[in-house]
Amino acid sequence: MNIRPRRNRKSEAIRSIIEETKVTTDDFIFPLFLLEGATDKVEVDSMPGIFRLGIDEMLKEIEECLKLGIKSFDVFPVVPEHYKDKTATKSFDDDFFYQKALRKIKQEFPEAAIMTDVALDPYSSDGHDGIVKDGKILNDETLEVLGKQALSQAACGIDIIGPSDMMDGRVGYIREVLDDNGYTDVSIMSYTAKYASAFYGPFRDALDSAPKSGDKKTYQMNPANRREALIEADLDMNEGADFMMVKPALAYLDVIRLLKDNYSLPIAAYNVSGEYSMLKAAGAKGWLDYERVMQETLLSIKRAGADIILTYHAKEFAKLNS
Repeated sequence: MNIRPRRNRKSEAIRSIIEETKVTTDDFIFPLFLLEGATDKVEVDSMPGIFRLGIDEMLKEIEECLKLGIKSFDVFPVVPEHYKDKTATKSFDDDFFYQKALRKIKQEFPEAAIMTDVALDPYSSDGHDGIVKDGKILNDETLEVLGKQALSQAACGIDIIGPSDMMDGRVGYIREVLDDNGYTDVSIMSYTAKYASAFYGPFRDALDSAPKSGDKKTYQMNPANRREALIEADLDMNEGADFMMVKPALAYLDVIRLLKDNYSLPIAAYNVSGEYSMLKAAGAKGWLDYERVMQETLLSIKRAGADIILTYHAKEFAKLNS
């Protein structure tokens, strides 16, 4: 045999020099959960190793992660029920605990890239990403609130706005609001292909943000649809997105590759809470080697075409590979 592929696998050194895909901490955005008034950290029951953090604990966490090489963070607020109303008015309150925390984070760590979430569900008494009237999610009426929310967050000095609501036209509306108010340098990472997935359960536990009635199938994408992602991506490109995201990641690797092959913008993938918790649970049972499977999972997302990976595994990966 003249051709023996095993010759290129015979040692660690040989395997390393021909390795096609590498995952590093530069690829990661680490999601964090902000809890008002907490002096300690509170573990999310369905996400072992992930915590709701008060601002002081969050600052410590960011500092530790920066030392490990993680430079980017997506901060989500845990909004108590008494703040919520039908039009999510706290989402654009400049004096709300979330905005105050964002300003403090950027003051303490100007070198960190901070991303924020733009959607109504954490602040809505209905638990939906848009305004609800007579059981329907109102698209155009929601855009005004999303614009105010994005503007309030941009004023805190954050780097990337992440509209996760899946309302039609929201990227263009937010881009116009930001530009008209002088925030032309604030980026938008659109949740381009966000599917109506069952993998979000633990995240909703972390934020207490599950819908009070109905589901999100009228605005999040049908898991059966692949080509539809191209429609969403075309809109986001034309409306001024700086990054496109696919969410979830593992069950949608084909969609990540589809966007990567068809668009020049950086492609992000959100390795969501349910994907994280599955590996944690199997590892705790001894059914899988958690550390190996976790790294293989992240490699698969990168290999599929993701330039950026939002993942709860980020810190553990960084520690293993430091």
